[in-house]
Amino acid sequence: MTYDELLDESLMNGLVVKEKPLLGNKGRIKGNKIAIKKDIPTLSEKSCVLAEELGHYYTTAGDIINLQDIKNLKQELKARLWAYDRQIGLHGIVNAYEAGCTSIYMMADFLNITEEFLTDALKCYKSKYGICTKFNNYIIYFEPFLGIYKMIRDMN
Repeated sequence: MTYDELLDESLMNGLVVKEKPLLGNKGRIKGNKIAIKKDIPTLSEKSCVLAEELGHYYTTAGDIINLQDIKNLKQELKARLWAYDRQIGLHGIVNAYEAGCTSIYMMADFLNITEEFLTDALKCYKSKYGICTKFNNYIIYFEPFLGIYKMIRDMN
């Protein structure tokens, strides 16, 4: 989803999103207020940050700033997975393949996300699904490198 689409979703959920000069983080959520670091240079990076903050809105509870606490770390990872699924998902990987994307750069550009976000998502998906997974008529390999293969049906 684009940054504008995520802003619209935020508004529909009664969330207030403002760009502010944050110091330590690129994004923060408190209650129904989301702050996005004002000097993030690209809309694709802003969309990744906003998606993660929405992930916190939908999946976490309480103050989870201290990631040394395993409960907080689990909530952080859950919010990130939500953001990865919202911005990419297995369907996004397949759509990028079908659009002719042949590199991480091309996929990230096609999906309107950063390469770092995509790379982190692929690591997360490998952890979640293992070496490969089936999605619709495709097999997606996460190791030794990203590979997408369309299955051909047996005509017999």
